[in-house]
Amino acid sequence: MHGLEAEYEEQMNFVYLDIDDPDSDPFKAALGYRVQPHLFLVDEHGKIVQQWLGQVSEADLRQAFEDALN
Repeated sequence: MHGLEAEYEEQMNFVYLDIDDPDSDPFKAALGYRVQPHLFLVDEHGKIVQQWLGQVSEADLRQAFEDALN
């Protein structure tokens, strides 16, 4: 993820929620966060565009990022 973040940091914001941090509980509840890893692609209005449970390939993430940016 950090490699993709470096590549897309000028176009997207990357936010990481710590599963063990109770301060992130409201965000996890709002997103429906269930397991780790649970990745979300959220648009500028806060709508979940896509989400992944478990491992996801870099190619799948890259394609979703490109689709969202276009």
